[in-house]
Amino acid sequence: MLATKIHGRMHVGPNESGLSRKAIMSEIDKSLKRLGTDYVDLYIIQRRDPYTPIEETMEALHDLVKAGKTRYIGASAMYAWQFQKALHVAEKNGWTRFVSMQNHYNLICREEEREMLSLYREEKIGVTPYSPLASGRLTRDWSETTRRSETDQIQKSKYDATADADRLVVERVAAIAEKRGVPRIHIALSWLLEKEPITSPIIGWRNKAVPP
Repeated sequence: MLATKIHGRMHVGPNESGLSRKAIMSEIDKSLKRLGTDYVDLYIIQRRDPYTPIEETMEALHDLVKAGKTRYIGASAMYAWQFQKALHVAEKNGWTRFVSMQNHYNLICREEEREMLSLYREEKIGVTPYSPLASGRLTRDWSETTRRSETDQIQKSKYDATADADRLVVERVAAIAEKRGVPRIHIALSWLLEKEPITSPIIGWRNKAVPP
């Protein structure tokens, strides 16, 4: 499955970012050219664009599906009311609905359980959570540091504020992994995959494996 996203700044000038019709129609063609393909399986909007009506965004995404440039559309990181509004607008107008949500969800970030997971189940939405290992915090000893843990300001902004509570979870993951004789990553991902309707956690990788 081939997927890509839209929203972030891609160039300097008008429509440099966001989810306007102009940006969507322009950036999908650039993405397809870079990927060397005629279509992608899944085209994802990165969060909401507060400056563009959701109707404009959803109609443009629908037109991409009708044109054969993407088979399905997905969303990422929204509040429940925002996602539900987008689904309602699509249904009301007979446009293509979202089939997936790329959200922030892991053992130490569980806000999605408050209401979002129930919404996904009700609307038959597949869930592909990002940061399933909490930027590596679930895979190493609490006292261990890495270059990323010391320099990555994004992961600091996501997790430093809850560090005291998170430490208990991280240490529990370590204890279970040791008891079962498996890497900690197995525990963190197994926990996620047991949660309905999680379909495929998104694993980031930095180094290409080199055969011995």
